[in-house]
Amino acid sequence: MQSGTDQAIGIDGTRQPKGPGVAKGLLKMRETGLIAIILLLVVVMSFASPYFLTWVNIRTVIMAFAVEGIVVVGMTILLISGGIDLSVGSVTALAMVIGGWLFLAGFDPWIASAIAIGCCTAVGAFMGFFVTKIGLHHFIVSLAVMVIARGICLLGTGGRPLGLYTLPPEFKFIGQGSLGPVPVVILTFIVIVVIFDILLRRTTMFRKVFYTGSNERAAAYSGIRTKRVIFATTTLCSTLCGVAGVIYMARFGSAQPTFGIGMELNVIAAAVIGGASLNGGTGTIFGAILGAALLSLVSSSLALLDVSVYWQDIIRGSILLAAVTIDLFLNKRRG
Repeated sequence: MQSGTDQAIGIDGTRQPKGPGVAKGLLKMRETGLIAIILLLVVVMSFASPYFLTWVNIRTVIMAFAVEGIVVVGMTILLISGGIDLSVGSVTALAMVIGGWLFLAGFDPWIASAIAIGCCTAVGAFMGFFVTKIGLHHFIVSLAVMVIARGICLLGTGGRPLGLYTLPPEFKFIGQGSLGPVPVVILTFIVIVVIFDILLRRTTMFRKVFYTGSNERAAAYSGIRTKRVIFATTTLCSTLCGVAGVIYMARFGSAQPTFGIGMELNVIAAAVIGGASLNGGTGTIFGAILGAALLSLVSSSLALLDVSVYWQDIIRGSILLAAVTIDLFLNKRRG
């Protein structure tokens, strides 16, 4: 048994090593394991396919998970608070459709995008109300909103994509432009990740998210307004979906009503692989992004190896099942 000088309690509820135990602790960190797996996959694929380490493929992989990674940030914070959101794909599509509607109706694209993000924030607040005031579970509420939001997208577009080919170049720049060799999408993603990672690690406000997810009743007894925390994290997740939807709209120059089907599985898998628990109370933004990067690398590798898309779905589902199983055993061990 280690002494009190060897360990400290982190804000995510895990024991953090100090002094001589730092190196040993790093080897046990989920992020360290993920980095090792990612590096191993990169080495293997560099020999398996000559196209893997090309700039075109690397850029494609990063672009593939950068925008979805914005949604991963929101989902991770929500999972830490003890919630879950199955509607992220539908809400992202809803932002695209609302923004596209308004632009085609004559609105400035920036104003249309702001309204679309505001509508997604309202959707999050709607879910937060039913969870905190009515007392329904996140799973049920978000499942209902997933169906409703997708229905609105299909109803408003007739199931057909909205062509937004007349979007001005300055708006398309946020989805298609680059600053030097680095796409603006990636820069936006990095800024959002850094901001929320710092907030989650360093601020008292976000520390309450960990306390609420670890033990909501105990957090409430200690004076934390847990309902407000849950409401805020639910709203934040939908807001970031709106941001992602607007970036997708600028990137593709269209609004796809069927976009984001299955996104919730990828996002939840990324967060859980990165260390977030379905029971709440643990997780990091950095770990979740590494999880998203791993899933994106796996998808890219399977495509380069010409693996059937149906097998790709089976493999991604198996990775999610493995991640949840590992999370369950870790929680039992921690308990």
